[in-house]
Amino acid sequence: MPDCLFCSIVAGDVPGVRVLETDDLVGFLDTRPVFKGHTLLVPREHVVTLPDLPDRLRDPFLAAGQRLAAAMVEGLGAQGSFVAMNNTVSQSVPHLHLHVVPRTKGDGLRGFFWPRTKYADGEAEQYADRLREALAGLSA
Repeated sequence: MPDCLFCSIVAGDVPGVRVLETDDLVGFLDTRPVFKGHTLLVPREHVVTLPDLPDRLRDPFLAAGQRLAAAMVEGLGAQGSFVAMNNTVSQSVPHLHLHVVPRTKGDGLRGFFWPRTKYADGEAEQYADRLREALAGLSA
């Protein structure tokens, strides 16, 4: 889809710090993370909402989301994760994406107010390296 930001990231036309790649899915760091390490998981195929996700991608999508949630703990030292997706309403990019956000007790995240932060120069790649290393240690 030519006008879709996430399709452009998947295609490599727009830069993205990738954390996970399979034949069907790409996980990359959110450029405006709630907390550093906040990853977006998207299907390579342009799919707008969860109800549009083809059956053949449902299990691989959820399995990759599980692996990313585990990688937040293993790779970043988080105590857990927040996993969410919007369908149409509050969906800033009309391409299905799962937010996987590292969490620690007392981190200040409350309800659905998502404050955003920024990475310092070179910091995003360091977080991505840590997540990729943790993912490599988890079974596929």
